[in-house]
Amino acid sequence: MSIRIKRVYKEPNAEDGTRILVDRLWPRGLTKEKARVDLWLKDVAPSTNLRKWFGHDPAKWTEFQARYREELKSDNEQISLLRKEAAKGTVTLVYGARDQQHNEAVVLQKLLNSR
Repeated sequence: MSIRIKRVYKEPNAEDGTRILVDRLWPRGLTKEKARVDLWLKDVAPSTNLRKWFGHDPAKWTEFQARYREELKSDNEQISLLRKEAAKGTVTLVYGARDQQHNEAVVLQKLLNSR
């Protein structure tokens, strides 16, 4: 199982495999053709309240991860879907955030790789 992460704004390539958007909102200024997203899982993204609270503040990163993992516990269907896609081959979780170290895709990648 190979799970990668990548900003949705970076050029897609063959090594990406299945590209899954894990943001609740569509990336600003990006067309569907340019994003080349195979699957958009809005519901696996952090809730609007959690996303706004976090605001990509690195000081809140540890708490964000804990809260987000709690949210994910109540949505096993979306995690199961991600696991099924990853079992088929390479999956790239794409996200819109500028911060490449503090975003939901990082949490999802760790979660999926831990089991």
